[in-house]
Amino acid sequence: MKACIMCGGEGTRLRPLTFERPKPSIPILNKPSVVHLIERLADEGFTDIVITLGYMAEKIEEQLGDGRIYGVHIDYVYEDKKLGTAGGVKNAEKYLKGEPFLVLGGDHVLSLNLRELYRFHERTDAKVTIALLSIDDPREFGIADMDVNNRIHRFLEKPGPGEIFSNLASTGIYMCDSDVLDMIPENEEYDFARDLFPKLLKNGKINGLLARGNWTDVGSPAAYRQAQRWMLAGLPGTIIEGRFTTKDARINGPIHLGHNVSVGSNSAIVGPIVIGENTTIGDNVLIGPYTTIGSNCNIDDDTRILSSYIFNDVTIGKNTNVSGSIIDNRTTVGNNCNLENGTVIGPDVTIGSGATVHSNVRIWPKQIIKEGTKVKENITICP
Repeated sequence: MKACIMCGGEGTRLRPLTFERPKPSIPILNKPSVVHLIERLADEGFTDIVITLGYMAEKIEEQLGDGRIYGVHIDYVYEDKKLGTAGGVKNAEKYLKGEPFLVLGGDHVLSLNLRELYRFHERTDAKVTIALLSIDDPREFGIADMDVNNRIHRFLEKPGPGEIFSNLASTGIYMCDSDVLDMIPENEEYDFARDLFPKLLKNGKINGLLARGNWTDVGSPAAYRQAQRWMLAGLPGTIIEGRFTTKDARINGPIHLGHNVSVGSNSAIVGPIVIGENTTIGDNVLIGPYTTIGSNCNIDDDTRILSSYIFNDVTIGKNTNVSGSIIDNRTTVGNNCNLENGTVIGPDVTIGSGATVHSNVRIWPKQIIKEGTKVKENITICP
């Protein structure tokens, strides 16, 4: 079965996390998000995959290669200019012709039954079948009016007040007949929701399928934290890769520890937690549930880390509190600091001792925060 993964976006809403990586390469459980997606597709039987690339394309190709290691075959198509969602798929037409294919975004994290979507589409006469989820707030998504026979009669992208006729939101995952490609203009910016679907509603047929399971597109820090949280909730048990040393720490799983992790005296680790290789955790450290820590990190004594996502080569000083934060590569946080909930710290940032970063503040790369500073607003100027 064929699948087309769209990876062309710049991920501006996720900055500062997308300055040195494309959005699909942001780590979830310490490996690129797109790797989880490829593994999911392989498990569901989608082994013939084409990826459309734009922003920082080479990084995605380096991480995935030809796909052989994941049991799939991957082809790549580059976009020289922005072509929109449907235009990007049209650009990959030579790999998709001849049979139905799945379309999804490179920033999707999901546990949906994609094979069920494929089989349902095969049994119908619709040109496109959209995977739909019922959600509380559909304003940031396309919404569909679907009848009891799964036929979609209306579709509206990002409805405003008074326009929300349904809470069935499009996941951006579509099963398409290959002749849909003939309806998309070549080398033009063209979108599924804004351009193709209105055309199909007039001259063709669109179905919906109520999807079951978890799904999010990692388009914002809040969505990223949500994706990490439910992926952590699915950890199967305790896995220790290679050497692990501790004195008298209290460790409750599920946890996944990389090689050469050490945990100091009287520290407590409460899963679900993932910790990468060569990471050192000091004495009297509390690491709470729903946390990931990358490789080559150093967490000093008396520090508390709760529901936070720390990337690689990060150093955190003594008696520091990190709650609900995201910290990118090679950042240093001093002693006696407080990083409040929702903070996003870019790569190569230095936060001086005694500093406080207020809730939901973002700090761009390579900033130096002086000792004792209270950061109340975003710092979005690159030095």
